[in-house]
Amino acid sequence: MSLAHLLLRHARLTPERAAIFHGSQPCATYGQWAARSAGLALRLRAAGLQPGERVLLFMHNHPRYLELFWGCWWAGLVVVPVNAKLHPREAEWIVDNAQARWGFVSRDVAPDPLAGLERQIEVESAACDALLAPVADAFAVEVTERAADDVAWLFYTSGTTGRPKGVMITHRNLMTMGLTYFVDVDPVSADDAIVYGAPMSHGAGIYAIPHVMAGARHVVPLSGGVDPAELFELGWQLGALTTFAAPTIVKRLVDHVEQAQISIEAAAAAFKTIVYGGAPMYVADIQRALRLMGPRFVQIYGQGETPMVATALSRQQLGDTAHARYLECIASVGVAQTPVQLRIADEQGRELPLGEIGEVLVKGDSVMAGYWRNAEASALALRDGWLFTGDVGCLDADGFLTLKDRSKDLIISGGSNIYPREVEELLLTATGVAEVAVVGAHDPEWGEVVVAFVVAQTGTVLDPERLDQHCLAQMARFKRPKRYVVMTELPKNNYGKVLKTVLRERLAAEQA
Repeated sequence: MSLAHLLLRHARLTPERAAIFHGSQPCATYGQWAARSAGLALRLRAAGLQPGERVLLFMHNHPRYLELFWGCWWAGLVVVPVNAKLHPREAEWIVDNAQARWGFVSRDVAPDPLAGLERQIEVESAACDALLAPVADAFAVEVTERAADDVAWLFYTSGTTGRPKGVMITHRNLMTMGLTYFVDVDPVSADDAIVYGAPMSHGAGIYAIPHVMAGARHVVPLSGGVDPAELFELGWQLGALTTFAAPTIVKRLVDHVEQAQISIEAAAAAFKTIVYGGAPMYVADIQRALRLMGPRFVQIYGQGETPMVATALSRQQLGDTAHARYLECIASVGVAQTPVQLRIADEQGRELPLGEIGEVLVKGDSVMAGYWRNAEASALALRDGWLFTGDVGCLDADGFLTLKDRSKDLIISGGSNIYPREVEELLLTATGVAEVAVVGAHDPEWGEVVVAFVVAQTGTVLDPERLDQHCLAQMARFKRPKRYVVMTELPKNNYGKVLKTVLRERLAAEQA
């Protein structure tokens, strides 16, 4: 079954239901969306694109993103969504690696032709209008059938440790994710609306699938990104929204609530559900979010290699303050989602006892088919049906998974393991600290030492000596940072993740 059938189903059931909004204004019903995507499928086929070929999407959030996704799937093609913050030369590398023939782009991210594409279409051009012109009868346009294990979405990893890898995500993977959403993340009705503030090239765009399954509304902000005031206003106009957000985006929303003095009741009127993931959410930050916005939140943990599906921490679990180990629970990433198994393993892949720290392994129908044109990396990541995530964590007796860090972020100082997240959690409880990132720096005596990059709250001056005293009072001396670097902001990527690679490069340059 193709993902295109999801759209076709609602085009039959509720063709007049408003489906896509640009800001507060509707721009397509389900019937119109299907007619445009079916028209695109016809024209892509007529141009000679064959089932399984790749189509690049290098653009900022736009209502047409949704029409392009489903038009490509209708034609049996593979979408290749690319981070809009990449340099055009980096996008060209992906064009070449994915062997993409066509590409849809925003003029601001690709003002010039990308090498390697046979045809490049600007998303707001007359050419794009023509390709997406609605057909008179979408139901007469046959959906190109694809097998469950055929690739639907080719997602390129961030490439922080070298060239990015193309993650082959199949129709089965995405169907599994969509159905799992209703069970483990959030029930959805046709009256609901998802707003795409985070990049649609990543998890936010994937979450379109369960909302199409439910026949819900899809809202792209006029800004195309995260403007907290705009998002709250949209929620008050259209009804409480759902969104996916990295923890840094959650913090921006909560900061806006506090600064604008928005009540919990008003926050509830703007947001039904905020699903967060993609980076660590610190205990102090989620407690503040719950205090100021109420039970709006659900955490998920997944990777590009098991998109949005590994564990979930429900709003009920986040609100269960009577739990004997409540703080430990909300510091975790929750329990295994329904279609997957989890285990913690040593370097040889052998399962470790409960409570021991090791690599997180995931198995199930959400796990990728492998890496595109990279058999060696696929063999390392997929062994005996298990995905070796590269994340380090431990499981408790109730099944809660607590992540420690990425294996590459582990700091080994004087032979002792130090997990940066533990230090970051503690520093965030220090007066005046708004954000923190902890990395290891090379040291000739200890191998590595701990360095903390900290951002002060507005109107606050941070004193490294006081921060050191705060750490010494609550953790082992060997874990405390040997240096504190005060910054105005931490470097982040398009998804809101802190770029620790940039911080390490800065330290290496200083040492050199």
